[in-house]
Amino acid sequence: MSWFRGHGRRSSPPPPEWTSAPQQSHVYGRFNEASEADCDRADNFCSSNGIESARLLPSSDLERIAAEGCTAWELEFQQTDLSFTQRQTFDGKIDNQSKSNRTGIVRKVETTEECKDCCLISNLPLIAGLYYRPLDGGVYYELTIQKMKGVIAIGTTCRPYPHYRLPGWHRLSAALHLDDMRKFYENSDGGQDSGFWGAIGGRSPAVGDIIGCGYEFAAGGTMFFTFNGERLVPDAFKGLYLGDVRDVYAAIGIDGETTFTVNFGGDFFKWPLANEWRWRLDRHVGKLSAPQPPILEDLPTYSQSYS
Repeated sequence: MSWFRGHGRRSSPPPPEWTSAPQQSHVYGRFNEASEADCDRADNFCSSNGIESARLLPSSDLERIAAEGCTAWELEFQQTDLSFTQRQTFDGKIDNQSKSNRTGIVRKVETTEECKDCCLISNLPLIAGLYYRPLDGGVYYELTIQKMKGVIAIGTTCRPYPHYRLPGWHRLSAALHLDDMRKFYENSDGGQDSGFWGAIGGRSPAVGDIIGCGYEFAAGGTMFFTFNGERLVPDAFKGLYLGDVRDVYAAIGIDGETTFTVNFGGDFFKWPLANEWRWRLDRHVGKLSAPQPPILEDLPTYSQSYS
């Protein structure tokens, strides 16, 4: 999905470390376009509001992570630009204590057809700039589609982000837009071909499909995506979030009537490697030095747990 409607607008320059595979870039989205007026307002918002500095978490958050592990991560909608009153944005509900098919905790989001371009952001960072950064593994979360009569985007962003925009459109934000399976990083055009459209059968993801978003520490800041438990190739971006110390959050974009769940690790992941200790959010966030892995019995595989 693209928010560009005219010619002559250029993308923000990426940081020096950032690279993307040479897939074709597009001026327009495959299926959808968004308002140029919203785009201009968001550009002004980003120019007027600097990126938040990385911070140490308050003791209440640290205590919650210690007690609840990955279920401490939730989704929230915040109206970051109070002057934006031109149209409806988020219209729906977020249940941060929804039960999965088994006994795990996931975040469930339901939106109506009145919901227009907006962005939900995690309450805690996925990548915490002032905390221990492992040399292996990474961070990861998954989204399961239950209804998509519109657009869902999955990715990351720094705060503050214009609440009336989808992730991937503005500064320090990367995302995969599921309507056309194009990838976006600070992209003011129609995104780039990800190479995933054909890989999943030349269609948009549908009900029951599970899309994962991962960031790999060991591979030089590589962002990748998974589909129904398989890592999609090629990787989407390399060299992300390696420059200035930043806090980076999960970002979910929505437009239209949708229902989906988001798993931050409160339930089994479909991508098998993410169930290992080295991919857990609470291994990194809130830790000033390398933590010792917990002593756990072998967990069943995803298929075993759902059989």
